[in-house]
Parts: sequence; structure tokens; C-alpha cells
Amino acid sequence: MIARLLDKIKTLKDSRKAVILAHNYQPGEIQDLADFCGDSLGLSIKAAETDAEVIVFCGVQFMAETAAILSPHKRVLLPDKYAGCPLADMITAEQLRGLKRDHPDALVVCYVNSTAEVKAESDYCCTSSNAVEVVNSLPTERPILFVPDRHLGQFVSNETGRDIVLWPGYCRTHVTITKEDMIAAREKYPDAIVMAHPECTEPVKELSDELLSTGQMLKFAAESDATRFIVATEVGIIHTLKKQRPDAQFIAASDRAVCPNMKKITLDKIIASLEDMIYEVIVPEETRVRARKSLDRMVETLPAK
Repeated sequence: MIARLLDKIKTLKDSRKAVILAHNYQPGEIQDLADFCGDSLGLSIKAAETDAEVIVFCGVQFMAETAAILSPHKRVLLPDKYAGCPLADMITAEQLRGLKRDHPDALVVCYVNSTAEVKAESDYCCTSSNAVEVVNSLPTERPILFVPDRHLGQFVSNETGRDIVLWPGYCRTHVTITKEDMIAAREKYPDAIVMAHPECTEPVKELSDELLSTGQMLKFAAESDATRFIVATEVGIIHTLKKQRPDAQFIAASDRAVCPNMKKITLDKIIASLEDMIYEVIVPEETRVRARKSLDRMVETLPAK
């Protein structure tokens, strides 16, 4: 059954000249069929570099929007139109404009987990892996507004020593991981290295050995000599961690850390999306151009690699 579905997806993908992207939190079978698997911005950049005419983004709404911002001449499909992100929805462009009026001298740094409209109102975008670098590059005399994730923003403030105004948003999935979960996991696996995402709460981060984005977790585990890891982020990443390090054990800090929106996309929905070219994500051109500037400024602040 699954083999037949995968064959159909391949046929449709070829006929549509499509590329399939899957975020690290997607179900394992979706990650396995994708052309590229990774974090949201990295996937959008890779897709923009291909000659594909269609991008099928197996993720959530803001990710597909980011792909549309970077690839205006490609069609971007989100296989489930209800795959949203509660964190991204915790601030609107209107709310951000109000915050900017209250802090007229501030620079706005928005996490990539935000809507296209919020990116368009921001000075700089950032990811969880480069947020510290981006903020460190900004003039020290300028106040900083960080939206929408307060836990990532607090991590950035701690690392940079900057006084940052934090919007009170949060990732519902990451905050389900508790201090008690971490204590129990550490007691059960005292030899394990604990990797936590910066979107986790402060008590969870304080009990971690490494604070890493999803991409950084994969790199860290691949290069580490350790053979046991406790993973404090959405459980989907454990699929890829096990694939790249079959000799190691990866334990979820909490089995509750499941993003329901990330699990909405299925093989059948990918087929339907490619067959009927649904659901296309379109960012209005004025919004796209302004949002692109915040992404471009982010890249400009980072050292060349």
C-alpha cells in the first residue's frame, strides 16, 4: 500500500516538475520521501536554488510562505491548508505596528516562525540557529524588539547581554516539556547528553547540556562520541537522528512534545496536492518584497561561510 502511494507521488512529482520539502518534525514516512529534509528556512533556500517549477512544502503555513517569498516564480503548495502554527499566529502585523509605535527607536527582529505580514513589518528575520549572531550584529545603542517567541528571545538576551523587549508568544509543543520531565529523564539516563531547543522554557533549558536548533542537534549528534541523548524538542526529529546515528540511543524528553499541525500532512494529501495543485500559498507582492528585505538583512549580518 505505502509502496504504491510512494510510486504515485514520484510519478506526479516528475510530471509537475516539483520538489518535495519536509521539515524535521514531519512524520518519518514524509521525511523519507522528501527531496530535502531540514529546518524551514534552509529548505526554502534549497528549493529556491532548484529548477523545480512547484514546491510541495510538508510543514506548516509560515514555512510555505517563506518558500513563496524566496521563490516568487515557483508555485508553492501546502498539502493541508489547516497546517498552521499557533506560535506564528500569536502576533499580527497590526499588533507589531502597535509595538513599534511604543518603541519608535527600536529595531525589530522576528523569528522565522512568523507570518509573511509580520516579516514585512520587521527589520531583520532570524532562525533559532543564528538569532544570537543577528542580534550581536546590531547597533548596541538601538533597542531591540523580539517577536514572537519569548523563550527564544530570552535565550538571545542571555547570550548577548542585550536588553530585549520580548513579545509574550510561545510554542505550545515546546512548553509541554517540563522541568519534571527533564529531571526524570536525567535520573533514568544519567550518562545521556541533553539537547534542548531554545523554544523550551527557562527551567528546561537550565537542565540541558546543549541548547541547539534542529539543524544544530543533527550536526552535534553526528559529530559527538556520545551514544545516548535526551532530546527536548518535537519528537519528529528523532527519526532523522536515528537514521544518521543508528549506533546511538535517542530518548524524547517528553512523549507529549508532538506538534499536531506538523502531523497533519499524509501521503494521500501529498498526492491530492500534486494532482489538483492544492493548496497554493500566495504572498501578495508588496508583502513579499518587504518580507524579503528582512530575510536579506539577516543574511547580510552573518559571516560568509
